[in-house]
Parts: sequence; structure tokens; C-alpha cells
Amino acid sequence: METKKNPRADVRRNSSIYFAVGLALMLLVANYSINYKTYDKEAIDIAMLSMGELDNEVIPITEHPVTPPPQTKPPVIPDDFDVKEDDDPIIEDIIDSTEDSEDDPILDVVDVDVEDVPEDDVEVPYILIEDVPVFPGCEEGNNKERRACMSNKISKHVQKKFNADLAEELGLSGKQTIRVMFKIDKTGNIVGVQSRAPHPKLEKEAARVINLLPKMKPGRQRGNAVTVSYSLPIIFQVQN
Repeated sequence: METKKNPRADVRRNSSIYFAVGLALMLLVANYSINYKTYDKEAIDIAMLSMGELDNEVIPITEHPVTPPPQTKPPVIPDDFDVKEDDDPIIEDIIDSTEDSEDDPILDVVDVDVEDVPEDDVEVPYILIEDVPVFPGCEEGNNKERRACMSNKISKHVQKKFNADLAEELGLSGKQTIRVMFKIDKTGNIVGVQSRAPHPKLEKEAARVINLLPKMKPGRQRGNAVTVSYSLPIIFQVQN
């Protein structure tokens, strides 16, 4: 015999509804528990404040002392007065003026001879000169090309005139350096030759060679002829 059950008595029929309702109730309870706030009643109890003590408090009055004004002494009036009569003469100091009087005659102006003072000999380094000295044969070209031409001409002159065998005769060996300094004056002549070398005879030889340089066209600074200083290293190798 089969057991018949009433469909309305099946508890699983509305299980999803029960679950949803239970879940909603749990969420409401959890939300209320999280947002629930409590306050300390003693911290906000206004009745505990007492204003009676403030009413009975006496606030002292601050007194500011008034500084009395400084006392001024009355002027002292002398008993005796020295009265000057109007008829008494008054002596005044007279200061003579240093300016010329209009009545003084005007002196004639005499011509004054101005002595011509010769200008100092201006010396300009070769590297700073505006218009370089012109070596014979280097008249063409601009300032830069004249510099290169002059350097080339002086190098060839030294190589041709300098006695390189002198170093070997003096017992020197290896690389030799002679530093020569000279000036090209306002007339284009070579002056003031100085040299430094490992041996005095090399110095004399270098000075001799530089003094053989031809006369040049002088250098000019701001349009005026000036003295130009020039330095030249002479380097050669002594073959042993």
C-alpha cells in the first residue's frame, strides 16, 4: 500500500522563499549592528554643569598708573642787565670777497705756446695686432693670409740661415729648442732681439739669424703704426 502525502504538507515546496526571507532579515540585522552607535550619557548630561561658581567669582580691576609729566624749571632771570644804547657803534667783521669786481680791467689774453709731447712707443703683441706687419712678398690677401705668409717666410729664412751643425760641434745631442723674441718697430725694422738656448753660442746664432730678417711694413693699431712683439721657437734635431 503506497503512502500518499498531501502536497501542501511538503516543507520543501517554499524552501527558496524561506531562504530569501531569512537572508534579508540577517542582512538587516547585520546592517543595524554595524551602524548602531552609543553615546556616554555622562559626557552630554547638561544638568551636571554648574554655573554658580562663575557668578560668585570676583574679577580684580587692573589699575594703570599715570606717569606725571616732566617738571620744567622756570627760566632764570638775571638781576643785572647790560643795556646797549642805540648811539653805541657796532663793530662788524668784513669778509673780503674773492670774486673779481666789475670795475677791475680785463687783461688781454696772451697766446700760450703748447709744447708737442711725443707719444709713447705703443707695443702690441703680434697675436692682438689689428693690422699685422707685412713681410716682403706677403702684401696680397687679408689679415689672416698675411699672418700665414709671414710665418712661412720667417720659417724658411731660419732654415736657410741657421747653422744647425753648431749644436753637434758643441757636443749637444737630441732635440734642441731655442726661443727667440724680437720686435718690429714703427718703421718696420727688427729690434730688441733676445734668445734663450741650451748654449750661449746657440743664442748668438739665433740672434744673428733674426737680425738678418728684411725690413717689413710696420703693424698698425687703430690706424697708427705701432711696435709689434713677436716670439719664435726654433726647434731642430741633432743627429748623432
